[in-house]
Amino acid sequence: MKKKTILFLGAAPTQVPPIRYAREQGHHIITCDYLPNNPGHKIADEWFNVSTTDMDVVLQLAKSKRIDGIVAYASDPAAPTAAYVAEKLGLPGNPYESVLTLQRKDLFRRFLKENQFNVPVSKSFSDTEKNIAKDWASGLKLPIFVKPVDSSGSKGVTEVKDFSLYDQAFDHALHYSRAKKVVIEEKIIKKGHQVAGDGFIVDGRLAFRCWANENFDSLCNGLVPIGQTFPTTHALELQEVAHTETQRLLDLLGMKQGALNFDFVFSDQDEFYFLELGPRNGGCKIPEVIKYATGVDLIKYTVDAALGLDCSALKPTPANGYWSSYMVHAIENGCFKEIYLSDRARRCIVEQDIYVTKGDAVKMFSGSNDTLGEMIMQFSSNSEMQEMISAMEKDIKVILE
Repeated sequence: MKKKTILFLGAAPTQVPPIRYAREQGHHIITCDYLPNNPGHKIADEWFNVSTTDMDVVLQLAKSKRIDGIVAYASDPAAPTAAYVAEKLGLPGNPYESVLTLQRKDLFRRFLKENQFNVPVSKSFSDTEKNIAKDWASGLKLPIFVKPVDSSGSKGVTEVKDFSLYDQAFDHALHYSRAKKVVIEEKIIKKGHQVAGDGFIVDGRLAFRCWANENFDSLCNGLVPIGQTFPTTHALELQEVAHTETQRLLDLLGMKQGALNFDFVFSDQDEFYFLELGPRNGGCKIPEVIKYATGVDLIKYTVDAALGLDCSALKPTPANGYWSSYMVHAIENGCFKEIYLSDRARRCIVEQDIYVTKGDAVKMFSGSNDTLGEMIMQFSSNSEMQEMISAMEKDIKVILE
């Protein structure tokens, strides 16, 4: 295969796997990121201290380097930039406006409503509309969610159960919004677990999807995922509804290729609701867990699709066995000492990456940016997996000094 030049948007630890794959294929690798010490830069041929959200600067860089493909792996903020550059340069990608619709919560909720998808009562407001937003929100049934329209990794999201905390929640969401906009919506009474996982589009068709139960830790922040357990325990007929509705959405948006990251729920009436549909791969080692569970390498397909290579070999493949990602996290602020692992946790761990060392300051887990490490785990049964993930603090514990 002829050597290609690929521009990767982001070089953080979670974004290293596709860069490494491209290196193995002999491609010329360019990375850009506003953090010069990120590890992906170390395995790139060239790197640039450029924000992945500065679309025009990234476009000029892409033009000057005559790139053959662009990848925004596991990054919501960078996904519109990748689509914008690909569209301007005639490279493989998805329509910019469609990607932006998926990435922005306000645009996505509006799109869902206009196209008769199930959607919670929801409305977005700018930073100058705080009092108008409060009046509107006061008429909603608690609890409600207050979210930045454009953040990722659950940063800035608050579940408001007591309306006296509304102002604090609105300001918190604004702090994490680049657009300085907030979306407020009623909570969906869900059936069973929230669903996570990744999928992949080939020639406009949802060719592959692998879904998991999303898990949270109520000891710190019950809104930020601490692990995904594969496969999901939802009934197959409900999963087929999710697949059909996803394909309808992709058709309406004209999405052509590439990875998808899912977050959805079923209501207590078995109604399907999108929470998010990210136009990119999931973080939390989701693609890596999926490869263990199914043998399907979504990292490979992501890079290949960005270069316009044939991805038609991708087929539906069920998960084999019981697998989970796990985000190592602290339940309080402090100074990191060590990680306690029970004997059974040690037996289950297949891979682990720990990002902190003794003496580092750590914060209570309130967003994906507070993750201290990531693990991939394999379990002997679904019951063992569900029992452990629901109370993982018994088996994996961050010890502070």
